[in-house]
Amino acid sequence: MSTTPPAAPAAPLSEADDRQYASFAHLGGIIGFLPALIIWLVFKDRGAFTNVEAKEALNFQITALIVYVVGSILSVILIGAFISLAMWIVSIIFSIQGFLKAKDGVSYRYPFAIRLIK
Repeated sequence: MSTTPPAAPAAPLSEADDRQYASFAHLGGIIGFLPALIIWLVFKDRGAFTNVEAKEALNFQITALIVYVVGSILSVILIGAFISLAMWIVSIIFSIQGFLKAKDGVSYRYPFAIRLIK
């Protein structure tokens, strides 16, 4: 019977890498919540800044997803299309703002988001 030693914990991120992954978590919001989720799951224990920023980006993207679902339901009465379009534009703007702040090492807090992941 062969026993393999447990895997060593991953090395902490350098400050530059920490800022890079944190900024990518925000920028990934342009295409949805998966980039922030993946970055948070993979790097949350390796970089404190990435942990905080990826959670913030993920919470905002989950909020955006909820707004898109509501917009889809309300598209029956036409207002939903405007809600979805407005959320798409806001999501792009806020994601870029978050990216620009995080790449400089400054924490970014979205103006509105349901904080589901703490």
